[in-house]
Amino acid sequence: MAEPPEKQLSILSFVLHATRGVIRDQNIRRKTMFVVLVVALVLLFSGSTFLQSNLNPHEHPVWVIFYWLVCAWLTVTAMLLALFDMLVVRARTKNAGKVLRNRLSETGNPDSPDNE
Repeated sequence: MAEPPEKQLSILSFVLHATRGVIRDQNIRRKTMFVVLVVALVLLFSGSTFLQSNLNPHEHPVWVIFYWLVCAWLTVTAMLLALFDMLVVRARTKNAGKVLRNRLSETGNPDSPDNE
């Protein structure tokens, strides 16, 4: 019996689904920010210590440019995730405040002098 042909997983489809998952889930988003920043810091530390000879701009200019582009990309990614997280938290807080005000206006304010 012949096996059914395996479906090829598109790289673009995988990246889109993974990105959606990171953006939608707050815990995953914060863990991703942490991991990306740790990787960027490890790269910076290793570039100033044991990779220093390989990152000599006079001998290996392409590697130096690539190294700094990777460090910058990771830092900008973490900053954008943090900015997005702050905006989402702010929007949720604003929405929760509206819901609370609506509930209080429906039930009446228990501290107002009219209820005594």
